[in-house]
Amino acid sequence: MNIRELQHNESMPYSMLLLADPSRTMVDEYIDRGKLYFAVIDQEIVGVMVLLDTRPGTIEIVNIAVAEDWQGRGIGTALIQHAIFEGRQQGTGTLEIGTGNSSLTQLGLYQRMGFRMTGIDRDYFTRHYEEKIVENGIPCVDMIRLAMEL
Repeated sequence: MNIRELQHNESMPYSMLLLADPSRTMVDEYIDRGKLYFAVIDQEIVGVMVLLDTRPGTIEIVNIAVAEDWQGRGIGTALIQHAIFEGRQQGTGTLEIGTGNSSLTQLGLYQRMGFRMTGIDRDYFTRHYEEKIVENGIPCVDMIRLAMEL
């Protein structure tokens, strides 16, 4: 697997970005301010990640997704490891990520990778998304915030 940045001649992979964030409006708000990375296997894009400088000394993974056919094969882990590497290369002190209260698999992955919960943004998804989101039979209403010291 190769992880690389989006090239200027490549189109935005909205179908993959929308796997992690179902609002094109929200994606458009952060995509131009961040760095987009692809996970590529045999010339096929199998995962995406967007890193965004949020505050001095802090970067955030604002979008991370793996194509459904490729999930469970370590691609999400590799993308997070790449974010950790990039953050350390930049001299960043903190890597943050947020996910829905109903994103059980993602919450487990992030904690196994060393992220710690830092807070809950109550009603985030009901404030920022028009359509209701349901995962694992659970309404997604709150954003769970996590961070890792680099």
